[in-house]
Amino acid sequence: MASGLILLIALALFAVYGIFLYNQLVQLKHNVGKSWSNIDILLKQRHDELPKLVETCKQYMQFEQETLEKVMLARNQVANARESRNISALGQAESALRAGLGNLFAVAEAYPELKTNETFQHLQARISGLENAIADRREFYNESVNVNNVRVEQFPDTLVARLFGFRQFPLLRFASEEKKDVDIRQLFNT
Repeated sequence: MASGLILLIALALFAVYGIFLYNQLVQLKHNVGKSWSNIDILLKQRHDELPKLVETCKQYMQFEQETLEKVMLARNQVANARESRNISALGQAESALRAGLGNLFAVAEAYPELKTNETFQHLQARISGLENAIADRREFYNESVNVNNVRVEQFPDTLVARLFGFRQFPLLRFASEEKKDVDIRQLFNT
């Protein structure tokens, strides 16, 4: 009788511990989703601002169509990767877009009328602010993914994770060019 009671208590404790692990894994999965959603919102906001910036620049930069086209192409690639939730494609597209924006802002230096245009200044500040916010959210996303991925691999969490289909998520990585120091001379010689 006593051994049956002990076995019953042990099974109850085991079940409570399993429920506890399951709930923690659910929370981690939703943290990853929430952090992705934060990035998605900012990417959408920047996506909506870029055509306004390009249109403003077109009025002054008739000879810089290639720079403007690269920005819009990269914008579309980011949108496609964002909508399909393709993290590796998003990293590559983000790198291309950031490089295109850097070139656009550097080329804009050669157009004093554009630099003093109120709309351009507002859009440049807005997009720069969004870039900083996206960088912060990328860091939060990768931290959420890392915590999730570690827990999904740790014992005994891995038993619950496999049983209920919890999975690892990919980190949001960027091209090695984006990690390099910026060559200021090259930007101003464009």
